[in-house]
Amino acid sequence: MNFDIIVIGSGPGGYVAAIRAAQLGLSVAVVERESLGGICLNWGCIPTKALLKSAQVFDYINHAADYGITVSDSKIDFSGIIKRSRGVADKMSKGVQFLMKKNKITVIMGAAKLTASKKVAVTENGAVKEYTAKHVIIATGARARELPNLKIDGKNIIGYRDAMTLPSMPKSMVVVGSGAIGIEFAYFYHTMGTKVTIVEYMDNILPREDQDCSKEMKKIYDKAGMKIMTGSAVTKVTSGKTGQKVEISDNKTGAKTELECDIVLSAAGISPNTENLGLESLGIKTTKSGHIEVGAFYETNVPGFYAIGDVLTTQALAHVASAEGITCVEAIAHKEGKHHHKPEAIDYNNIPGCTYCWPEIASVGMTEQECKEKGLEVRIGKFPFSASGKASASGANAGFVKLIFDKKYGELLGGHMVGANVTEMIAEIVAIRKLETTGMELVKTIHPHPTMSEAVMEAAAAAYDEVIHL
Repeated sequence: MNFDIIVIGSGPGGYVAAIRAAQLGLSVAVVERESLGGICLNWGCIPTKALLKSAQVFDYINHAADYGITVSDSKIDFSGIIKRSRGVADKMSKGVQFLMKKNKITVIMGAAKLTASKKVAVTENGAVKEYTAKHVIIATGARARELPNLKIDGKNIIGYRDAMTLPSMPKSMVVVGSGAIGIEFAYFYHTMGTKVTIVEYMDNILPREDQDCSKEMKKIYDKAGMKIMTGSAVTKVTSGKTGQKVEISDNKTGAKTELECDIVLSAAGISPNTENLGLESLGIKTTKSGHIEVGAFYETNVPGFYAIGDVLTTQALAHVASAEGITCVEAIAHKEGKHHHKPEAIDYNNIPGCTYCWPEIASVGMTEQECKEKGLEVRIGKFPFSASGKASASGANAGFVKLIFDKKYGELLGGHMVGANVTEMIAEIVAIRKLETTGMELVKTIHPHPTMSEAVMEAAAAAYDEVIHL
């Protein structure tokens, strides 16, 4: 009942933290109220990618003639697509179960609450058991954020979790919000044949991305027949027997538009799961938004308690949570004399972001707009995939690579990509920034031909007026 570390939550932050702690010789328990792997493995990152792969395959089939192949009578088995997605998620969750056993980590199923003296009370089936630990890590993640006028009911107005298990494919859908979650589901349902309208409050879809990426994706989706309404807000949804009536207001003019659809998907961000944990009784500090305040190594203001992942104000990404979990336990182990060095603090300016629609979007570092706002003198290189031999051969020549360098020192300030499989390519840019490689060093780094990754070298060359294939 007593452990060195108890981790509350088994998502990509929690289970990774637990494994690293066990590797370092600490006794570890994980408390999980639902399924091992958390939202990411069960209802987020992994099952959505399975859905998106089905959409991509269907898209390939529909364009098989472009590759000299004739395919006839292709049909969607929507329930089969959902079943495959759930199967992939279940397999990954079982993989985490295996890792828990392999690393001798105690798994405690139930809802956790923090109490005094570093005790964790876990409720399961009405029974309460108490466990103690020298260190407690809060990794309870987040859930879909509800807008005041968009209450998620799971039927008429749904969240991302409902969107993964609909009993049948809707004929029409309004997606509210065009961040990664909104865009990915918009692409999936549009490709499956649903009439999709995206409503985005900001002036650009994918508002956190470089504006060139946002504009490119809008152009691609406009051409594909998806309706996109930016600078707009959903002010009211009325449910009726024939579906939903959605009232949309233009932010600048106030003009109202009414759309009808089968279902509304609210994809307006996430909220941290920090309620009912006992934070208040212990005096653990939180922000107005409910996020937990921590130091450089994820310690809260109360000794012995830590927090990682989506309960923080850092980027709500699985790989961020995992990195925070590892850093947190290595710092704890260093204090305990079980790790030979203190870990390096995470550089949150070098976190890659990926959106897995098609084509994909990937980015890291500063956007061109952010560079301008800071008054930085920059070199910008852009290479379109339309000039890439591999992209043309693959039939995937939409998009580009855009690189932003500091004009004086050659530092790579930001990288932004739209295209096929760019979520795999962005790691090179992250590594280059980590290693402080200069622009000219990248220009002179030989890339294999023919590959999509050549566009990285070409974009760097374009920034220095040495591009060959433009």
